[in-house]
Amino acid sequence: MKKLIYITLLFFAYSCEDVIDLELPTSEPKLVIDASIDWIKNTSGNEQSIRLSLTAPYFDLEVPPANGAIVNITDSNNNVFEFIENENTGIYENNAFIPEINGVYNLTVIYNGETYFATETLKPVNEITRVEQNLEGGFSGNETEIKAFFNDPGEEENYYFFEYTPSLPVTPTLDTFKDEFVNGNEIFGLYIEEDLDSGQSVIIRNHGVSERFYEFMFILLQQIESGGGGFETQPSTVRGNCINQTNPDNFPLGYFRLSEVVELVYTVE
Repeated sequence: MKKLIYITLLFFAYSCEDVIDLELPTSEPKLVIDASIDWIKNTSGNEQSIRLSLTAPYFDLEVPPANGAIVNITDSNNNVFEFIENENTGIYENNAFIPEINGVYNLTVIYNGETYFATETLKPVNEITRVEQNLEGGFSGNETEIKAFFNDPGEEENYYFFEYTPSLPVTPTLDTFKDEFVNGNEIFGLYIEEDLDSGQSVIIRNHGVSERFYEFMFILLQQIESGGGGFETQPSTVRGNCINQTNPDNFPLGYFRLSEVVELVYTVE
């Protein structure tokens, strides 16, 4: 019996050294448009940027930038804001943008001979009025809970997008919320982090967003949360609001969003 065990272990030791080459299917790179225009309250909002990149094979470590595009945003007053690429980074910048609550904006991107277009409205958001913490929260009772309260307007449907960035080496947490059942009430965004201790901080950002962006991000976050290890069903492509006017079949990925944003840095007590 001891000999059999030794042979079995020896087999696995050698088999682990085998190199397996996976030939994954490839496709033509698609344009990815990350056009998030954030107007943080009590700022001018004039400095904005848009990131353009290309999809890449699964095992590539770098995301290739989309260089040499023509990018501009036009508002309802026919102001044209041209975004100029910062060297060859794929980041296109404008320092004279004019944000307007409930203003309608059109994005145009010309890349590789094709024209991409999207339209969106800049949505408002109310101030965060107070923050509560609980150091014994979560399912385990050992997690830190942060609640950021604000008043939801009662005269309309509202949709929100939250970002929580702690002073820890972890990925920021994203969340969405709609006021379907709490319209006009005081509501809160909830952040839970096990390793967030007293003296550490978290940047809380609440964005006012459109219903369409809420639905886009809600589906996207569901796909991320349901992922994991193993061989699973390939998630479907989540289409944003950007279209290819030249070749509709070559649709881009990403989204064009405009938001008023409340930002608050909270230090855990």
